[in-house]
Amino acid sequence: MIYEFRTYQIEPGTAGSYGERVAEKIEKRVEYSPLMGYWYSELGTLNEVLHIWPYKDSNERTEIRQKVVDDGIWPPAAGDLITGQRSEIMIPTSFTDFTGEQEVGPVFEMRTYMYKPGEVNETIDAWSEFIEERRKYSPCIGAWYTDVGEINKFVHIWAYESLSQRMKVREEMGKLGFWPPKSGAKPLTMDAQILFPYSFSTIK
Repeated sequence: MIYEFRTYQIEPGTAGSYGERVAEKIEKRVEYSPLMGYWYSELGTLNEVLHIWPYKDSNERTEIRQKVVDDGIWPPAAGDLITGQRSEIMIPTSFTDFTGEQEVGPVFEMRTYMYKPGEVNETIDAWSEFIEERRKYSPCIGAWYTDVGEINKFVHIWAYESLSQRMKVREEMGKLGFWPPKSGAKPLTMDAQILFPYSFSTIK
């Protein structure tokens, strides 16, 4: 299984208009392959939208992307709002399990860590021991590492009921001391974004 993370930079103030244009096309698009989530940034790097698409493998991704274009299903007519875009192929960790529609937000935090070569695996091993206990406090939507794109990147997404709940959970984690798990790996850089889901997002 692979996940494609597509991130678009859009014109300031156009998140609503962009979402309206996607909404016109998304119902037909998801008949070809499932959508995991579609969010826009609220804190952190602004004026970005992120959509995540799972595929069985790169061949399926190529076939579906070509078919939706040939059938006139995708992309939505929003190109004039987009100022930049990037695509990354991510490999899910063993504790990432997309099962379909979920309402677990509506506040999502995406954290992106960069590591030295080889240290992502150390981090995943450490997380595997404690992730189920951590999920008792707030849902982990998933965690991935890069396969194509900027390598040695580790991305994880968490759901919260509100920004205040996020703060409470993070404070609680600090007190309990088991999270983040201790390993020999330390991130070189860390970045966080607060994302809100569009109404058509599968996870929201």
